[in-house]
Amino acid sequence: MTLLLSRTDLEGLLDPSQCLDALRKGFTAALPEVPPQRTIARLPGPGGATALLPGLVDGVPAYTVKVNAKFPGSRPALRGVVCLHDLETGELLALLDSATVTAWRTGLAAALGTHALARRGAEAVTVIGAGAQSELVMRGLAELRRPRSLTVTDLDAGRAKDFARRHGGRLDVPAAVVPDLRAAVRGAEIVVVATWSRRPLLHAGDIAPGTHVTSLGADEHGKTELARDLLENARVVVDDIPLAVEMGALAEAGLGVRHAAGTLRDVLCGEVPGRVRDSEITVYAPVGLPWQDLALAWTAYRAATEAGTGLSYDFLA
Repeated sequence: MTLLLSRTDLEGLLDPSQCLDALRKGFTAALPEVPPQRTIARLPGPGGATALLPGLVDGVPAYTVKVNAKFPGSRPALRGVVCLHDLETGELLALLDSATVTAWRTGLAAALGTHALARRGAEAVTVIGAGAQSELVMRGLAELRRPRSLTVTDLDAGRAKDFARRHGGRLDVPAAVVPDLRAAVRGAEIVVVATWSRRPLLHAGDIAPGTHVTSLGADEHGKTELARDLLENARVVVDDIPLAVEMGALAEAGLGVRHAAGTLRDVLCGEVPGRVRDSEITVYAPVGLPWQDLALAWTAYRAATEAGTGLSYDFLA
């Protein structure tokens, strides 16, 4: 039998603290022998198809294959499924809504990276792009450090206002909407960028010394958020160096391997320092890895089986 888990099911099952723990363990676990594969196909029209496989984490007796439709103009922009399979038999254990899994794993992994690289006392946060991924970055970051202020900017003024109201109220901190990008990052100590942009939004002159920037939008060819001069003058940490050079932020800026200080795994394992000086600008620019889908899917599946949540379906009937 296969367990079907919808967005509502997952939102009721997933806990930020437990998911952060699962992701932290995944980052510090032994690397899988099978390299991750990420396939992107442009479709006629505005969208594309993406497949990530195999999601493997040492010690988890399952693997994932994720298939997404990515249509930036749609709401939601991401639709698809995460297939969770038994590692020994191949049994399809569960089908999970991929938009929810992707938002949670991307946002919470970004929260880990942000916390690891930002200065200890950095608490003034600016969010550029008030979508699902920024939502989870803020929820995760609140588990790791206490923001003291929030500034939000988004092309949709109503969405920015709603984001600021909800997170400002939840965190009990001042929250403002600032439409101008450069004004929004002025005075920020942590900047989170999660957009569909295909042109650089931030340049070196926009970011003050000591600021940390997390960029989530440059996860495939053509998407970019940070200009070359900003990346050249920052300490850049990624989640996978070959992917970052092939299709991530470094690729879009025309930069190579030597511009990556290391991976978040290196930082969390203590093999590479996340920040050398308080005055330097740090950047976390992940592409997103298949094992992160497994970390979230396995956490949700175990919680669902314990709670009796979800719909069981027999595809072999």
